[in-house]
Amino acid sequence: MPTHSDLKAAENAQLIKQLALELGFSFCGISKADFLLEEAPRLESWLKQSMQGEMSYMENHFDMRLDPRLLVPGAKSVVSFLFNYFPNPEIAIGSGALKVSKYAWGEDYHYVVKDKLKLLMQQLTSRIGAIEGRAFVDSAPVLDKAWAKKSGLGWLGKNANLINKKQGSFFFIAELIIDLELEPDGPVTDHCGTCRACIDACPTEAIVEPYVVDGSKCISYFTIELKRDLPAEWISKMDGWLFGCDVCQDVCPWNRFSVVNAEPRFTPRENLLNMSSGEWQDLSEEVFEQLARRSPLKRKGLDGLRRNASLIEANSIGGK
Repeated sequence: MPTHSDLKAAENAQLIKQLALELGFSFCGISKADFLLEEAPRLESWLKQSMQGEMSYMENHFDMRLDPRLLVPGAKSVVSFLFNYFPNPEIAIGSGALKVSKYAWGEDYHYVVKDKLKLLMQQLTSRIGAIEGRAFVDSAPVLDKAWAKKSGLGWLGKNANLINKKQGSFFFIAELIIDLELEPDGPVTDHCGTCRACIDACPTEAIVEPYVVDGSKCISYFTIELKRDLPAEWISKMDGWLFGCDVCQDVCPWNRFSVVNAEPRFTPRENLLNMSSGEWQDLSEEVFEQLARRSPLKRKGLDGLRRNASLIEANSIGGK
């Protein structure tokens, strides 16, 4: 027979899920704050093979990545959220425009999702009292996909992205790690089956085996993270991507269920999305600051984006 504390944990879990939906999150799931036993050897192996490339931050805080109680002392629950960013597929992008990953079409998700988590925490504390915890939006050593999987929001696909059976994979993942006891959800089963669409489509063969992505070979890594010059053998494989890459998600059969997001702050900035290589080269720093205010593209900076644009242009000319 359920105890009073069990009933309270279930009641509070439902309250959080209700508040999350009201704030625009698509899905919410809960896990017990505990050590990620299965992920520990996988992360260690990935790092030992240097698949993080120049993303040295992935090597830091190894223990914290695996145990949320080291990030938030007294933590009892990890609440995971999925926030949809899939844009309207009918948006017209110019034929000469360089490709930008869909997640960067509107306002930077760090601002948007963090604002919603702050509101959720405020509403939650007003309903049940003081709660100790922290909100995370890709901003600390948290294995967000592992927690989302553990809480039943989807499975990790062969492209290492979280896939939700109802709406695919075009989601931002966020967490609340809090000291509140909540009824946990369980994981779901893998539904990739024998599909190899993402593996076969990757321009750089970064998916080195099912469920393992060599980050140092990924186009997103080349166009966003890599600070030094791109090795010559990879330039011809950039596939027109100025910032990020969506290939492995675009070909995933589960993304036929994606729905257009309803977040006004993710309205695509078509003035940025429709720029050609020449326009990027001619853009002044002042105009870039205006166009890219609170945009994910600011992370790379104008010099970095010019570099990417010039490499794509040079390869296009050289390939003719």
